[in-house]
Amino acid sequence: MNERAYAVARLVAPRLHAHFSSYQELDRARGAVAVDTIPDVAAIEAMIDTVFWASLRREEGYVPKISLAFLTPTDTDHPLVFEQSLPLDAAVLTRVSPAVERPGIHLGVHYVNGALCVWGTARTIPPHSFVVEVVEPGLIVVKHRRGRRAAKFVNVAVLEGDRIKVIDENASALPDCPSLLSTLLGFDAVDEWDGSPNVLVQLAVSMRAHRRGGLLVMVPSGIDSWRASIVQPITYSVRPAFSELAHLVASERDGSHVLSDPSVGERRWQDSLVRAVDAVAGLTAVDGATLMTSTYDVLAFGAKIVRRRGQPQVEQMTVTEPVESDTPAVINPTTFGGTRHLSAAQFVHDQRDSVALVAGQDGRFTVFAWSPCIDMVHAHRVETLLL
Repeated sequence: MNERAYAVARLVAPRLHAHFSSYQELDRARGAVAVDTIPDVAAIEAMIDTVFWASLRREEGYVPKISLAFLTPTDTDHPLVFEQSLPLDAAVLTRVSPAVERPGIHLGVHYVNGALCVWGTARTIPPHSFVVEVVEPGLIVVKHRRGRRAAKFVNVAVLEGDRIKVIDENASALPDCPSLLSTLLGFDAVDEWDGSPNVLVQLAVSMRAHRRGGLLVMVPSGIDSWRASIVQPITYSVRPAFSELAHLVASERDGSHVLSDPSVGERRWQDSLVRAVDAVAGLTAVDGATLMTSTYDVLAFGAKIVRRRGQPQVEQMTVTEPVESDTPAVINPTTFGGTRHLSAAQFVHDQRDSVALVAGQDGRFTVFAWSPCIDMVHAHRVETLLL
């Protein structure tokens, strides 16, 4: 069988080439680091095609988890370079996949003597270089890094079988777009990402990773009006508030996390942040809502949401997904997801200065926020940004 037959790769390659070309020009204009070359249309098509077919194979019963990055050994720090480059072939990638399945390791791809080859592995990727990754069989994500400090890549396109979802760069331009969505999109926020710990993004990724489903509600700090929407007493109330995450964010903002040795201090802080994020995300696996302030103090978990006295039942909301050609849909919340989604919609309807993050057991992730522009709850589906 001729494996070079994945039609989606051919269809999407020109659009992706235009996207990465525009960012290379932007990087050079602002004096930022940019890779010297970007893959041409043929290279983009070949890389996507190859990882797609590799994702359908098995290596000793395991799905190959592969990430390809288009760059040369000189574009990365401490590359692992093969003495003889490997052909860009699905069978070859499947065999080598066990060595590169851990997060942060990419197979480096570039032209060698006129042919696309895998030259070795890379662990550091320049901003805006082309990366294509296998998530699941037949599920491919094209992405790039925004800045060297950013832990989460920017997803550019999600390809699943014959479905193409190209992320809409203008989705964050909505006047009431939640900060989490703006950060996840992040196409025009390189400077902000280089100086931000992106805690909400890491929380969203960690919530989705435990696959038990979860609900995290963020409420304004210092205000107790949220209690009117929670069944009292709260079984798992936290007092004093769990503040490790808040302290880590505050220390990063004032620079105290690197006062002694900057390199060691930064690494320790990052490790501590990951552990604290996972601890909070783990609380969301308990049935009920985890309550956290806008300054990252955890107030309770396993809390039961109830309709606020005097408020009507939420009967409609708008649902959107930040992908091109998406059309907003106004639906009844009872038809969207399960009880977590309905509870989140009701809470945000009653507590309009709050934001609710809901992870479904099926991997779906939704951000609920009140939209003053449309005067109703707005559900933003963002799982395409978290892959």
